[in-house]
Amino acid sequence: MFLRRIPVLSSILKIARRLYDWMLAFADKSYAPKALFWLSFAESSFFPLPPDPLLIAMGAGRPSRALRFAAITTVASVLGALLGYLIGAFLMDSVGTYLLDIYDADRNTWGKIEDWYASYGIIALLLAAVTPIPFKVFTIASGAMGLGFLPFVAACALGRGARFFLEGFLLCHFGEPIVKVLDKWFDLAAIVFAAMLVGGFLLIKYI
Repeated sequence: MFLRRIPVLSSILKIARRLYDWMLAFADKSYAPKALFWLSFAESSFFPLPPDPLLIAMGAGRPSRALRFAAITTVASVLGALLGYLIGAFLMDSVGTYLLDIYDADRNTWGKIEDWYASYGIIALLLAAVTPIPFKVFTIASGAMGLGFLPFVAACALGRGARFFLEGFLLCHFGEPIVKVLDKWFDLAAIVFAAMLVGGFLLIKYI
């Protein structure tokens, strides 16, 4: 593929390929579900990388357990979101501010998030739960802005469940073909995923 001809991009893609191959092999380990749980938990409150690549690798490696992996990811993500909510509600001036600084969520960005909540309410959280928009920023914001606890939990469960169970369903029924497609178009898939991840952070900062 022509992308491999660009030196810097070629190096990044080689690293991504090794990581993907490692995750496929990792799916057979007995402790893989625990790793998936903690990654999903952390991503909802403070960790930058989403659990989707690991979920996809594990589900593709063991399609019969894909829905089980999706359930683990969903439950852990909602529990992690609760931690983010508590950080926003009770530790915003210390831990919350520190985490938002890491994600470059300045005063202007925070003002935009407040506007989103004022205009769209719980829909803003649902969008963050389903899309590449950084979910942890919105879980922290939900606590800081006093979003109702039960609506918060419901939105997290609905949004995260829809996202991860859709992936689990596709892996359960099309796991092997998905692996073949990823193997064939890995470079493009890796670039698209990276663009979506970076784009999610840029979206809340500049739009």
